[in-house]
Amino acid sequence: MNKSGKEAEAMALLAEAERRVKNSQSFFSGLFGGSSKIEEACEIYAKAANIFKMIKNWSAAGNAFCQAAQLHLQLQSKHDAATCFVDAGNAFKKADPQEAINCLMRAIEIYTDMGRFTIAAKHHISIAEIYETELVDIEKAIAHYEQSADYYKSEESHSSAHKCLLKVAGYAAQLEQYQKAIDIYEQVGTNAMDSPLLKYSAKDYFFKAALCHFCIDMLNAKLAIQKYEELFPAFSDSREYKLMRKLLEAHEEQNVDSYTEAVKEYDSISRLDQWLTTMLLRIKKTIQGDEEDLR
Repeated sequence: MNKSGKEAEAMALLAEAERRVKNSQSFFSGLFGGSSKIEEACEIYAKAANIFKMIKNWSAAGNAFCQAAQLHLQLQSKHDAATCFVDAGNAFKKADPQEAINCLMRAIEIYTDMGRFTIAAKHHISIAEIYETELVDIEKAIAHYEQSADYYKSEESHSSAHKCLLKVAGYAAQLEQYQKAIDIYEQVGTNAMDSPLLKYSAKDYFFKAALCHFCIDMLNAKLAIQKYEELFPAFSDSREYKLMRKLLEAHEEQNVDSYTEAVKEYDSISRLDQWLTTMLLRIKKTIQGDEEDLR
């Protein structure tokens, strides 16, 4: 069947679902199982929504899933309502990011009400990602990653909580909220160094924390790497630690060339990502005679 045929089929299903809802409100239906008509309408709305998905009419799919969700709420079927709101959110993601967020928030309300905090946390991440990529509102993305981390922590899912917090730290540093980023990197780094599996990544978190300190003040950075070295002796053997020492030395001497050389040397083995490049450039700008280029 072609696209217009499928669309006509979905529209006919919507009309049928509406008819069932209206019939359920009549006096006789009230006496003889009006709720079964509502249940049928839920199924028909979901069927229509899936046809709309097939033909990529995302807004119509989202609306049909929302209709089904509202009816599930009427029937006190909270779990089914939340599932439909999530389906609606996923459809709207492709057409109307703000409406996708609204639907996911409805689902989150239901899940938290039911005590399902892990699944609520997962949907907060979805919302954070929409704010990151579609709506480009980093403050709101941070708020949803933080909420997600809180829910994961309350369910003892520390690894998932840390992933969210690291996203928060990365953005906080970019927004020059350095102390907030430092607190997170130190917390996650301290937890990582006690785990045989995560020990290796601890040096990266302490390195990032030290760079944030450096963005505030050179003396801060100096004291910080001494602290991290005492806390985690393996840090002093890392390339990150050696780079920090060279950067501090170059900064003390106000030597742009040796700063750039140290960064180049590090980058030749471990490629710099966008975040590291941004932080290293910010620090470099505090050296007199800076030429605004790292490489």
